[in-house]
Amino acid sequence: MKDPQGKVYLVGAGPGDPGLLTLKARACLEEADVVIYDNLANRSFLDYARPDAERLYVGKKGGCHAKTQGEINAIIVDRARRGRVVVRLKGGDPFIFGRGGEEAEELVGAGVRFEVVPGVTSAIAVPAYAGIPLTHRKYTSTVAFITGHEDPLKEGSSISWDRIATGVGTLVFLMGVGNLPKIVRKLTEHGRSPETPVAVIHQGTLNGQQTVTGTLGDIASRVEARGIRPPSIIVVGEVVGLRAQLAWFEKRPLFGRKIVVTRAREQASGFLKVLTSLGADCVEFPTIQVVPPRSWKELDARIEALETYDWLVFTSVNGVRFFLERLEALGRDVRDLHGLKIAAIGPKTAETFVRMGIRPDLVPAEYRAEAVAEGFRKWPVEGVRILLPRAAEARSVLPDALSDMGARVDVVAVYETVRPREETGAVRDLLKKGAVDMVTFTSSSTVKNFLDMFKEDLDALMVWMKRVAVACIGPVSAETAERNGLDVAVMPAEYTIEGLTREIVRYFASADGVGVSQE
Repeated sequence: MKDPQGKVYLVGAGPGDPGLLTLKARACLEEADVVIYDNLANRSFLDYARPDAERLYVGKKGGCHAKTQGEINAIIVDRARRGRVVVRLKGGDPFIFGRGGEEAEELVGAGVRFEVVPGVTSAIAVPAYAGIPLTHRKYTSTVAFITGHEDPLKEGSSISWDRIATGVGTLVFLMGVGNLPKIVRKLTEHGRSPETPVAVIHQGTLNGQQTVTGTLGDIASRVEARGIRPPSIIVVGEVVGLRAQLAWFEKRPLFGRKIVVTRAREQASGFLKVLTSLGADCVEFPTIQVVPPRSWKELDARIEALETYDWLVFTSVNGVRFFLERLEALGRDVRDLHGLKIAAIGPKTAETFVRMGIRPDLVPAEYRAEAVAEGFRKWPVEGVRILLPRAAEARSVLPDALSDMGARVDVVAVYETVRPREETGAVRDLLKKGAVDMVTFTSSSTVKNFLDMFKEDLDALMVWMKRVAVACIGPVSAETAERNGLDVAVMPAEYTIEGLTREIVRYFASADGVGVSQE
């Protein structure tokens, strides 16, 4: 039951890596009627909120304020007094330089109930992702978090530079890259050695992370030369030297690589997840959408006559999914497949049946239609009835080959692939700037639709794509790509997402070694 008084959650979203959002933060977002958020490092967190939840951006970036703090406080109180569940979503932790304490005071004054949901602060997470432990028994047992951007309205500094300069082992400055020369001057003036190691980490925990190391004596010039801008964190102390051994995030095999994934959105998540875990900065750009056929009439008739068939042949995971969903919609289940032999083009297509305790009778070693046809040469198929549920538009290689062997083949559409209405502007800009390292294709349809989506800029696209590595899951998609003027750089021997992923890693490793140096 909804509380008529309303309630506010002051929630820390963490430093940016989606995996660092806490379970409680996610639960609050799922419950929220209103989400009031800052300029988050990762806006994907907003996807956890209900579709009907009100979303209000109140952040600050580069000195541009969407709302003043007073206006933000008023909005939070107003929504709560309307009986809403309000999530005030803030980057990092709300009580670490996040003005969460000020907002909590305002809520107390207004008589509004609230809870604080701590977040993983960037002060800890970002150095960890750069391979810098803030404390270490051999180096220091003390650490201090310091704002690098004090309130400009304050008279004088509240930072005791004379005490922290030499009194604390590790210093972490948040929001301080713009004041780096001043920070360096203050520390050295108060006794910190100019030889003290320093790291400046930009976009920490994200796949755009950059780390510049040096000493107090030269870090400002190094950062300026690299063009490092906010958001960045500064770490000062001997522990920075451990980065040479402990850096892990930036050493992942695909770190720093921007890869466009054109697979259908409902199937892309696993591929995106594994590429991201390997360090890639993935751009989800689906060029196909899998939808039901225009009519179920033909498939329904085939399902009603299942007992008349000898084989079911599936050439895609989607074919299996839509067929089984329709089987269930008609009040049937897996028991109706009793007595039927099943062929699957590959292990992923076969997997659904294996989970149900049905081991397909035919899974070829090579995952393509020609190999399925070749596999049937070991079976007596003369006069055998075969049902082939598949996409509405597909190659005729398999049904033609089976018919030539004497089989009676019925092909039925269980799904269609259509071109989604996807905005191309962001990807166009990335390609034009040469910011994309690779575009991946998992079917001929993804290739054709990708080119069609850029048909108004096709000549320019072909020029841009000369700077991009093209990766195709198998020979059919590769042939389509090459026939349309694209140079295919990656095609695995095993035509699976796992095989494609391994080949992508191998390609970039052979191109310039593992990962991208950030020193």
